[in-house]
Amino acid sequence: MDDSKDLATEIELTALAQTPGRRALRFALRFGPALLIVIAVVVIVRSGLLGRLSLEGLKSSRGTLLAFVHAHPLQSLGLYAAVYVASVSLSLPIALILTLTGGFLFGPWVGGVTASFSCTLGAVVVFLVSRLAVGDAVEARTGRVHAVAEEIKKDAFFYILTLRLIPVTPFWLTNVAAGLIAIPVSTFAAATLIGILPVGLIYAGIGSGLDALFASGRALSLHALITPRILLPLIGLGVLSVLPILYQRRRARRGEGA
Repeated sequence: MDDSKDLATEIELTALAQTPGRRALRFALRFGPALLIVIAVVVIVRSGLLGRLSLEGLKSSRGTLLAFVHAHPLQSLGLYAAVYVASVSLSLPIALILTLTGGFLFGPWVGGVTASFSCTLGAVVVFLVSRLAVGDAVEARTGRVHAVAEEIKKDAFFYILTLRLIPVTPFWLTNVAAGLIAIPVSTFAAATLIGILPVGLIYAGIGSGLDALFASGRALSLHALITPRILLPLIGLGVLSVLPILYQRRRARRGEGA
């Protein structure tokens, strides 16, 4: 008798969970964050804000920015990090100019490290939103898609690290695609941070030389900032990006030998 009552109660609760209101709430919680990101991107693009985020814009406002950083160092660093996280979360194509700005305002080390951590946090936001929206649907599939996902999960850290060091796909696309697979958040975040930290430090170092470029009156371009001091780290980064490929080939040969 008690079992029948329990079964009836469970059926009743299941029926309540499937009411239109509950389904609408679940739909909003699942797809709401992705929809908000799309709306925010459309608003920002239509506002023309992206066009003002450039080296020319930084040059015209450098006095105000430097004065604010001097007067409020911690607040300005926190605000910079928040803007960076938001821009990456919205997948806006301004990461490079923001990293240069970080080096210009805070120096190569503080600016580069802050930019790298902020970029990683923004990437995690996109990863989680992607996972929340459609990740389980991909995991539930069978066949080749599922087999590929399982293969990637076996060495997820290596795959993410390689894509960060060798950006053959857009940064935002890697964030979205990784969210479709049940990769641990800690693995995704660690591989992303390690992969982008060298790049962040290099470009922040380039940004630290912007003040001299602004004062020289030369044309504003990244080529004007590439000095021998910066060129060597860039070459080193190119060599570093090849190491994951060499490691994978060596491991594959060991597997064949075994």
